[in-house]
Amino acid sequence: MSTVVVRNPEERRLNQRAMRLSLAVGFAMLAGKAAAYVLTGSAAIMSDALESVIHVLAVAFAAFSLSLSAKPADSRFPYGYERIAFFSAGFEGALIILAAASIIWTAVARWLHGLQLERLGTGVLLVLAASVVNGALGWHLVRTGRRSKSIILEANGRHVLTDCWTSLGVVVGLLLVMATGWLPFDPIVAIAVAVNILWSGAHLVFRSVSGLMDYADPARTARVTAAVEPFSRLLGFHHHGLRVRHTGHRTLVEIHLLFPFSLTLGDAHRRATVLEAHVANALGEEVEVITHLESLEDHAAVHGPEH
Repeated sequence: MSTVVVRNPEERRLNQRAMRLSLAVGFAMLAGKAAAYVLTGSAAIMSDALESVIHVLAVAFAAFSLSLSAKPADSRFPYGYERIAFFSAGFEGALIILAAASIIWTAVARWLHGLQLERLGTGVLLVLAASVVNGALGWHLVRTGRRSKSIILEANGRHVLTDCWTSLGVVVGLLLVMATGWLPFDPIVAIAVAVNILWSGAHLVFRSVSGLMDYADPARTARVTAAVEPFSRLLGFHHHGLRVRHTGHRTLVEIHLLFPFSLTLGDAHRRATVLEAHVANALGEEVEVITHLESLEDHAAVHGPEH
């Protein structure tokens, strides 16, 4: 038996709206950074623009994933499409790592073949403006993703914030070049930026793998346990076999309930239903709770002591 608490559909619409905003801003930022690179020839700005190319590709895939994850379960995918969220986060992380490697290779190559920079003042202003816009957008996406429990939106927001810090690093590097006249500051900053976004990409890949492998989040499991324990005493049952996993949108809870043999099946079923609703509501997110009813007295004899 199971109880499902479904999230407010309005949250899905807000997520879709935020993702469309992210895609539109991503294209605008790419155009601005590309113009700044053409004006200056800066390796640091080139690294920032290349990261924006990766970002636009990642956001496009994330938008598709967000739309697909909202589809209900069907005969082909009886457990729904929600796990695309983890694949999307991993795809975005992999693209970030690819961008970081490309930035390092290009920066070193330009350094070895000679540096030539022009119109740095204009380039700095363009990149600084992009940084401010991305900072505001990233904060909005992370905040919205956390509120709606959307790993896709939160991952995209963190990528946007990474882009913001990348742009700020580029600005600092170019200001150092302008202040000192030492051109190698430009590729050095580009390489530092690449290392920073490499760490961000690796973190997203780790989250993706953890989700796809049904990593048991201790914090979420502790919240479920805290909701179950008081009711086990109140409703008169023991429990075991608690398993909690997150699909990217929903939390799935499985638990075995052991009732006294003297309790009727109907009464045990009623108490289990009360527990399911309580756990689902206690988590404050989209939840599916599945319970399995067993007899307390002969449980070991039927299933063996290891169960």
